[in-house]
Amino acid sequence: MPCEKPSPRSSRLPEWLRITLPQDRTFARTRDLVADLGLNTVCQGARCPNICECFARSTATFLILGRSCTRGCAFCNIGLGRPEPLDPGEPGRVAEAARRLGLKHAVVTSVTRDDLPDGGAAHFAATIRALREVVPGATVEVLIPDFQGDAAALRLVLDAKPDVLNHNVETVPGLYPRIRPQADYVQSLVLLERAARAGLPAKSGLMVGFGESMEEVHQVIRDLHYRGVTMVTIGQYLRPSKAHPEPERYVHPDEFAALADYGRSLGVPHMFCAPLVRSSYHAGEFV
Repeated sequence: MPCEKPSPRSSRLPEWLRITLPQDRTFARTRDLVADLGLNTVCQGARCPNICECFARSTATFLILGRSCTRGCAFCNIGLGRPEPLDPGEPGRVAEAARRLGLKHAVVTSVTRDDLPDGGAAHFAATIRALREVVPGATVEVLIPDFQGDAAALRLVLDAKPDVLNHNVETVPGLYPRIRPQADYVQSLVLLERAARAGLPAKSGLMVGFGESMEEVHQVIRDLHYRGVTMVTIGQYLRPSKAHPEPERYVHPDEFAALADYGRSLGVPHMFCAPLVRSSYHAGEFV
């Protein structure tokens, strides 16, 4: 994958969203290592704007459970498709990639697999265990789907004891019918509350620029805080292709700073809010 800016309207982006592309051999090394082990990354699949920086720092967010999602969220570049059979060797290859990259903090996410009885929860647990065995000094963060609200599936992941349990609410509840139609906002909050009550650091994030009001974003921060979430990420939505909806507006960095201040005023200890922030960007700094 070429190291390029993610938006087809990049020439019209405000200055704070312009990305300086690093010239670093480590980018190619990380890309080639991931390909060599037959792995997927959300960095590539979702056309993340930070891929160049993260690959150049020998970091990547591993994408497990295949490359085809059973849902069609409006913001996401990972497309619908026929789900692939589970690959029993994938957890071990993820762990080997983390070892070769020398990761101190490994982040694992997945496509949504509503076709699987447990939504892929056992595969997440196997990946966590493999990482513990192969890179015992690394911390492990998982960014999981909602498992359709299945508490037993979530328990499989919780019992594997990741260091951080991340699940993104993605947008404000009023925009779910348009942006995240197959998900349920309250269901996501319940999942996060269960993780927090299990004693795991709970993390969530959302994007802005879809047409939400700042008061709606404040309410989401309040909801997350009430449910025990201690880490919140907020970034600018950028459409990954012309087939995706355009942003309604580009939120100024000062507004992101104000959102971070608002969350901290409520007592949320870790607020990471900036235009190019994504849920796993600089994730190790939270741990």
